[in-house]
Amino acid sequence: MAGTIQQIAELAGVSRGTVDRALNQRGRVNPEVSEKIWAIADEIGYVPKSQRRRSGRVPGAVRKIGVITQLSETAFIKDVRKGIEDAQKELKDRGVELLLRESEGVNEEEQLKAIAELEAAGMEGLAIMPVESDRVREKLNELAVEKDIPIVTFNSDIIGTKRSCYVGLDNRKSGRTAAGLMALMTRERGKILVITGYFSNSVNSQRVDGFVEEMKTAFPQMQLVGVQSSFDQSEEVERIITNAMLSFPEINGIFVVSGGQAGVQRAFDKMKLEKRPYVIIYDLTPVSRRALEEDVVDFLIDQNGYEQGYRPPFLLADRLLKGVEIEKEFRYTEISVRTKYNL
Repeated sequence: MAGTIQQIAELAGVSRGTVDRALNQRGRVNPEVSEKIWAIADEIGYVPKSQRRRSGRVPGAVRKIGVITQLSETAFIKDVRKGIEDAQKELKDRGVELLLRESEGVNEEEQLKAIAELEAAGMEGLAIMPVESDRVREKLNELAVEKDIPIVTFNSDIIGTKRSCYVGLDNRKSGRTAAGLMALMTRERGKILVITGYFSNSVNSQRVDGFVEEMKTAFPQMQLVGVQSSFDQSEEVERIITNAMLSFPEINGIFVVSGGQAGVQRAFDKMKLEKRPYVIIYDLTPVSRRALEEDVVDFLIDQNGYEQGYRPPFLLADRLLKGVEIEKEFRYTEISVRTKYNL
């Protein structure tokens, strides 16, 4: 049986009026006291009257949050999935169920199908890595505006939507960071090859844009020889590097903005280079960690994939269970620069 305001007051050591103000946003309450009251309410299964009226639900009813990812087989997404799984375990005790849908690629049709499935399953909030697509954008606006379903994007964002918040890396800024690192290593001159994953992936595009903008503005003597797509496949990364260096042997910098990093070493081994180009990659996966340790690459930019998977479900749960609005639009994870010396 669900608890009462009196029980919460006794357990928190405060008055019934303080409990009522905290749970129904009716006045000022010390933030630490309010957090304690909410924790006790969650623990004993009490749902404020305002939430019951708005949702039409009774205490103890399960709330459903949809979660949609892309590139499910990549090493980076495994960190994201771990964050989602840990959030799922913790939120279960608060009466929240996470409904996960994953896609191996960056596919508009698959994502729209996943959204439809989650709608049919009764989701009340959505955490999504959106595909950059007009149809996806329209669908997200329909959910947010017409159906009052709060949306948090993570890892990738999508402009022109009524989503509440984005959780993830400031990808354009990370691209500028990479340009600065490359300039330090090349002494601001030479030819640079950029390898992206999918041109349709906004994360990749923003990283490339930030890199190119900074290079052209601050380091004009560095020359871009091309931006090529690998579809996050190591075989493609190997092929791109091999072919590019046959055409431009003087390439002295390579920037890989997404997956397929294992192809870097294979390309270097194949060409038997006396001196390899400087290399910057992303994401602290087992493959990229080994590449740093073995001096195949010089810098790695990590974006805390675990936090990107873990945080959005809690923001949505607080919105659904407590009525806490998501006020901060951008919740950036740290741009963490790694070398073999600070692993």
